[in-house]
Amino acid sequence: MGSAIRPILNKVVVQVQKSDRATGGGIILAGSSKEQPLTAKVIARGNGEYVNGQKIEMCVNSGDMVLIPKNSGTPFTLEGVEYIIIPQSEILAIIS
Repeated sequence: MGSAIRPILNKVVVQVQKSDRATGGGIILAGSSKEQPLTAKVIARGNGEYVNGQKIEMCVNSGDMVLIPKNSGTPFTLEGVEYIIIPQSEILAIIS
């Protein structure tokens, strides 16, 4: 990422990874049309936030692969690359 982006509080910037359920021409393969979560790579994260005086720590780090709900977060483009900014609480899982 050429320009630095620093999400605040509990926000996480992710880049959705290309699905292997589509052909090279972009045709979605049969059986993959269900509302499957998306695999994404964590690009940057905030430092956490305080809720009722207690620090909520961040569970994800840059480089982590995560599952996020389809159509979640706020998409944006920076230097021609598409990203999504999402609250940490909407991340479903870390893929190890």
